[in-house]
Parts: sequence; structure tokens; C-alpha cells
Amino acid sequence: MPAEVEGGAVPASSRGSWTSFLKSIASFNGDLSSLTAPAFILSSQSLVEFSAYWTENQELWIAPTREPDPAKRALLVLRWLINTLHQQYCSRSEKYGNEKKPLNPFLGELFLGHWEEGNLGRTELVSEQVSHHPPVTAYCITNEKNRIKLQGYNGQRASFSRTIHVKQVGHSLLTLYPPGSNEPETYLITLPALHVENLIYGAPFIECEKYTHVVSSSGYIAKIDYAGKGWLSGKKNSFNAALWKEGDGSEKHPLYSLEGQWNDTFVIKEGDGGKRNKELETVSAKTTRLSKLILPPLEQQDVLESRRAWNNVAKCIERGDLDGISLYKSRIENAQRALRKKEADEHRTWKRTFFSQPDEQTGSIKSTDLLEKHFNKLAKDLTSGQPYSSAWDGAAPDKTNGVWRYDTAKGRSAQRPFHADGLEALGETGNNITPPTATTGP
Repeated sequence: MPAEVEGGAVPASSRGSWTSFLKSIASFNGDLSSLTAPAFILSSQSLVEFSAYWTENQELWIAPTREPDPAKRALLVLRWLINTLHQQYCSRSEKYGNEKKPLNPFLGELFLGHWEEGNLGRTELVSEQVSHHPPVTAYCITNEKNRIKLQGYNGQRASFSRTIHVKQVGHSLLTLYPPGSNEPETYLITLPALHVENLIYGAPFIECEKYTHVVSSSGYIAKIDYAGKGWLSGKKNSFNAALWKEGDGSEKHPLYSLEGQWNDTFVIKEGDGGKRNKELETVSAKTTRLSKLILPPLEQQDVLESRRAWNNVAKCIERGDLDGISLYKSRIENAQRALRKKEADEHRTWKRTFFSQPDEQTGSIKSTDLLEKHFNKLAKDLTSGQPYSSAWDGAAPDKTNGVWRYDTAKGRSAQRPFHADGLEALGETGNNITPPTATTGP
């Protein structure tokens, strides 16, 4: 059956479940992440892993630390950011033929790894599910050799109105040191809204919508406007972007312009991007060299680390075992509910392994830190009615169960096993062997 007709990309054995899934979406009132999708559309990857997409293009991420000119440095940050969109929102549909529904992380779930690139040095990734209601993932990516760090957090809430819409709440903070300087430079990055295309055909893919802002402590501002393929014109995953200096230029009169498709090729030009403006570079997202993330072997991972925690579920997804998926997912979900009740009864809360709130008295992060001063100013600029102000929600702690920052003191002391309640959090036995309660299990 052609992919262009309703359900055309759905395997014949799954068309009934896919039709039922679409009907359940259309009539569902609430957070769509709680719905169970047909096996062919399920991913064995948890959302907590998605943090790695930010810096798989290691060379582009580190490049701004080697540029002495502040305007060109801001441009390199923007170039890196746009290049990440391909990995974040397009790589899975290209690999599998459709976007997959990821696993919903449980509170305390961890994803830890590193990249090792000769002259670039070692980059460490820490990703942790810091909240479950609402779901929020925090991350920190650090390369000490090149003095650059990206940290942030995001939550996603999906709703349905003709298609699936995903509201992303949170932000990223990029901190780097210009060459020869000991004064840090901070970039505040907002997150785009998303929606799902091709849903009815069974081959969904993600489109970014609205815009992303990047504002820096050096005074440079960038805005990325997203557009997609319309009924009569346009191209999939299209965008245009502008970069200018605050008080010296604007979105319509920028220093640099970028335009194209974030999943394919885009062009960087001087000025407003007109025909007479000099073209500086053509960038291909698909051919960008990516670095391989290195993870500990499964048997060496903590029970709360994502690949190990979801191992049984992932195996069932790979072989299309719906009973097994339900069994092992339910085991974790039931264990989580039981642990939350136990914590409430004992008047305590789950201890985050790597992240804290800026104003927590027990943490090492203080709201007076330079990073927080930079953040507060940049956040105020974005929400204060300036010509470039956005519809960004700001820190919105009520929507993300707080403001989350990497806690250096926690990071230094963290070691496996990370949590005394780790096995209990997954519903496993004391000897760390999953009880054989189903014949469908691995």
C-alpha cells in the first residue's frame, strides 16, 4: 500500500492497532505521553537519552571557544545550535522511517556517558530525570579542556488538535570562555515548539514551529524562525535566522543571516541575506561528522542508568512482544508509585543525584552565582517587551517542578551505586535479578 494513503506506511499486522491508536488520541483529554502506542511505533530509547543529541557534533560545539571575535563567536554558537536540530528532531525518523514514541523516564533515571576526541579532549554527559509529575529531564555536558559547559532542563507536554502538538518548557545555558579570557560568556537558549506531521499515514516526523531565541551576556541576539511544508509550497524543516548586536542592528538589519532546511542544507550570509550579500558558508547537517558516545558496559551500569533499567522492556520492543512490554513497564511504574507512597509516609523526598535548585540551602548552587546573575538578566531581557522579546515562559518553575542546575558538589561525590533505593525504585529483588514472573520475558 502506498505510504501517501491513510495508514499506508503501517505494517499490515499493525493497521488495526494503529487505527485504534489514532482514535484514542483524538478522543483523549490529557497528557498523550501516558497512552500506549502500537509496538511498531515504540522506541526502546528513553527520553532521558535525548540530552546527548545536543553535542554529538563535538567539533561544532567546541569551535566557539577558539574564536576571539565576539560576533563570529556568537555566529559559531548559532551554527552549532541549528546543526543540532537534525539530530534532536530528525535522526530517528530517518533511521527507522518514522518517529518513534520514546519511553517515559522514571524519577531518578540516569544516562551517563562521554565522548573522547583526540585534540578536543573528553566531554562528560550527565542526564537525570529530576521530576516525574511534571516530567522533566535535566542535563549537563562539560568539556574541561576547552572550558565549555552546556546545562539545562526541559519538559514536554503533548496534546492533540488535528495533530500532536508538543509544548517544550525549560531552557539551556551555554557557558564558555573566549580565548585568553577568564571571564565567562553565557548564552541562554530557548526551546522550540513541535508538532507531528504525517501521523495519519503512519510515518510521523517532527516539525519545529514558532521560534528559538539565543541571547548572550556579550550582547548578541539570535532568532530562529521555523516553517514547514505547506499545502501548496514550502519545504520540510525550513527555517531562517538572524544574528545582531543589541543596540546596533535588529532582526531586519542583522550582522548575519542563515536560511535553509535544518535537516539538510542551510546557507550563512552576511547582512540580511539578500542577493548582494556575501555567502560565507553552506552547511550540510546530514554530512556533519558526529562523535560516538561511549557508555559503560551494561553490567557495569547502575540499576538506575537508563539502558540497564529498561533492558527487559527494550528487548520486548525489539521483538514486538506486547505482553512483555506491558509486564516490565508495569513493574517499574508500580514500583515507582509504591516508592512515592513510602516517601510520603516517611515525610521525605527522592534525592536527586546530580542536580539541585539554585535557592536550595542544602545545595552548593546559590542564586547569587555569576551564572544565575547572567541567566536572570538574559531571561528578563527576553520577557520584558524588548523588540526581540519572545513568548518564552521564562524559568516557569511551576511548570517544571523547579529550576534545575548541575550541582558540582553532588557531582564530585556521586558514585555507583547512586541511590540506596535503586532496586526498590525498579521493583527488583535484593540480589539484583529481575524476578521471572512471565514466560514472555527475555
